[in-house]
Amino acid sequence: MLEAAGGVEVIGEASDGREAVKLAERLRPDVIVMDVAMPQLNGIEATRQIHAASPKIAIIILSMYGDREYIREALRAGASAYLLKEAAFSELWTAIREVVAGRRYLSPAVSGVVLDDYIDRARSDSAPSALDKLTSREREVLQLIAESKTSGEIGKALSISAHTVDSHRRKIMEKLAIHRMVDLVKFALRHGLTSLE
Repeated sequence: MLEAAGGVEVIGEASDGREAVKLAERLRPDVIVMDVAMPQLNGIEATRQIHAASPKIAIIILSMYGDREYIREALRAGASAYLLKEAAFSELWTAIREVVAGRRYLSPAVSGVVLDDYIDRARSDSAPSALDKLTSREREVLQLIAESKTSGEIGKALSISAHTVDSHRRKIMEKLAIHRMVDLVKFALRHGLTSLE
């Protein structure tokens, strides 16, 4: 199917993971389409060994497993793409084009799993952000301060008094241990509350 689609030359096929590693070393293909479930040496370990020896070879994992553990380990092993076997041939063709261009590719069915895994890990692994010290209202006030709004303008926008805005500003600066307005604006920019545009 690949050769019939044009622009691809299939230079080898392996029946197990060990043979895949040996053929990759001998043939040096641009792209390998690798199964996960293979005898003697599974596809993830074969990917790890091939990637360690030849990091420029793009490896596309084609698997029936959509579990986050399989996907995570395949990507950690050096895979450039991960597709489920149920994917259409056109998706494999797209993945080949992407990895040849030096990009990564995840099957749409897999990308949600990867994103969920990333978010779960980011939440559990990372220390709380300095922004987490602020209440939702304080973040609103901080954004408007960074956008050069006066206390009166902020109060009007949030339906609170200018005095309350000043009180929020003091609390924000105290919580963040920031003493100058310019540093407060820099903090807001760094944490994506506003932009220079």
